[in-house]
Amino acid sequence: MAARYLLDTNTASYAIKGNVPSVRQRLQKCAPSEVAISVITEAELRFGVLRLSGAKRLAFVVEEFLRFIDIRAWDSEAAESYARLRASIERAGRPMGNLDLMIAAHSLALGTTLVSSDHVFGRLKDLKLEDWSRL
Repeated sequence: MAARYLLDTNTASYAIKGNVPSVRQRLQKCAPSEVAISVITEAELRFGVLRLSGAKRLAFVVEEFLRFIDIRAWDSEAAESYARLRASIERAGRPMGNLDLMIAAHSLALGTTLVSSDHVFGRLKDLKLEDWSRL
């Protein structure tokens, strides 16, 4: 089964830390094959651990999460989606952060719903978006 949801970094972080119970509750209702993250989110999670020296427990929990979640590689379809999306939002005079833009483009290329509590994604009209932190 193809992934149905792509978790943004903030949602993955909520799931890892357990500090937003509605995210874990919603994840438990999904089959593992329905949920994935972008390799961009993996990079952001790994960076978050490395910038916190001595965060051994967090490092362990992040690694366990990464072991069990489907991590989608960045590919040519994602790159094409990124180029179109970036050109569109820059023409409109509403740029956004490149990593957020890459994750959104990856979700569009995969045909998934992006799960995020970051309101910046709401500006992207073709992006299917859900916020599991507000359930």
